[in-house]
Amino acid sequence: MVTAAPGEERSLALALVNTQRVGGGGAVDDLEDPLPWLHAHGLRVTSVADVGPLTDLRTAVRELLAALAEDRVPDPAAVDAVNAAARADAAAPQLTWAAGPHREWHSTRPGSVEEAAATLARDAIEVAGGDLGRLVRPCEAHGCVRFYFREHARRRWCSTTCGDRVRAARHQQLLVERRTV
Repeated sequence: MVTAAPGEERSLALALVNTQRVGGGGAVDDLEDPLPWLHAHGLRVTSVADVGPLTDLRTAVRELLAALAEDRVPDPAAVDAVNAAARADAAAPQLTWAAGPHREWHSTRPGSVEEAAATLARDAIEVAGGDLGRLVRPCEAHGCVRFYFREHARRRWCSTTCGDRVRAARHQQLLVERRTV
């Protein structure tokens, strides 16, 4: 099991982008078999015939997060793709009242890939247009492609694994430099 990057528990869009990462054996794509990932994140999709819409959305959301982290304007095609995915499933807020008022969004197409993509796209819009957008950072570990929410000024990596790799590489470099002196 991969450790979630800081903020994934607060943002489905961040978790979506991080489904593509570098593991011990090379590139890893959690969306090759998307149902376990979707179910683990509360998206009750019944079947996925074509993973293309999810991977296309992931690419578009990655562009949005990279633009936020780099303080630049994202590719307009990425913005259009996220907006189109958000519109693909009509959803309306519903009020529930168990231990107090709680707002939930209910889809008109429950269990569909379009519902999941729309939920992910709406979250990406919330991140990009809200307070969390200023916290988006790429992991600074060499070879890592994940993003995280930087809520602590000293954080530079998406996980302790990446931090440990950077520190080990820095230590190795110091040992090499000492041997050459």
